[in-house]
Amino acid sequence: MEHRPGLDPAVADVRRAVRSALTGLAGPIVVGLSGGADSLALAAAVAFEAPKAGLSASAVVIDHGLQAGSAQVAARAAEAAASLGLPARTIRVEVGREGGPEAAARDARREALRGAARDAGATAVLLAHTLDDQAETVLIGLARGSGAMSLGGMAPVREEDGIRWIRPLLGLRRATTRAACAAQGLPPWDDPHNLDRRFLRVRVRQDVLPLLETSLGPGVAEALARTADQLREDAEAFDAMIEETIEDIVEHAEAGIAVSVAALAANPPALRHRIIRHVVASEFGVSLTRVQTLEVARLVTEWAGQGAIDLPGCRALRRGDRIEFRASAS
Repeated sequence: MEHRPGLDPAVADVRRAVRSALTGLAGPIVVGLSGGADSLALAAAVAFEAPKAGLSASAVVIDHGLQAGSAQVAARAAEAAASLGLPARTIRVEVGREGGPEAAARDARREALRGAARDAGATAVLLAHTLDDQAETVLIGLARGSGAMSLGGMAPVREEDGIRWIRPLLGLRRATTRAACAAQGLPPWDDPHNLDRRFLRVRVRQDVLPLLETSLGPGVAEALARTADQLREDAEAFDAMIEETIEDIVEHAEAGIAVSVAALAANPPALRHRIIRHVVASEFGVSLTRVQTLEVARLVTEWAGQGAIDLPGCRALRRGDRIEFRASAS
């Protein structure tokens, strides 16, 4: 009898993660593909698992145009997808400057993927972030003093505008995706930006995480990812509590919205601060910093007749038994 070699463990791990992520999905799905090891391993697993799940799948390659030869890199990624049996589409995007180069590229990529998913009638977009990406995100959030929502990192599944954004590989290490590509004879593209120390994430990847592993022992990345899961659960629970409460304590006000002082004062600081941030984000589409949130909270807990507080896109002031948030004069 002819001996058939067993499936490579890394390939099996990636396929298993994708199989679980595809469970219960309906309609076409789209894979975000850069040509790097993570997205290439994801695309290969989707090409194998999607037909078994009765799903049609395609790949979308985003050309950011930020490096010489980016069009050729995108073309090679699309060819790799086609060789796996995934129809591929390449989209060239214009990257702005708002928020820095990393954030601007991410925003442009996300918008292009959203448009491609709508064009394809897709119900889900699969992204190739790994456990290492999650650990780096948590460390960066810690360094910036971010709140629990930011430290919760990337959610495995998030629904937005009728599209489900899924990250099947958040439980797998980057080494696994590289091993899966090697086992399948798929040569990944190594983005030079991943070695460019101008970027904070690169410095975290090259310096901070290895130092923590050396100093504290192995398992730091996994511990950071577990921390993200726990904080995300807490943040989601708080958000649900706020959604249940918010309608009873807010009302429309002149050029904005108002919140009951008594209701804010009755809540513990964690909920009070979240309500303030939630109201401003929902009404004016901006995020408050910790310092700005505390200044608004002082209108409730340390009221001494202070005047209005200027915030991004709005102003907060106390009028009687209400905190009013008004749109800033343009």
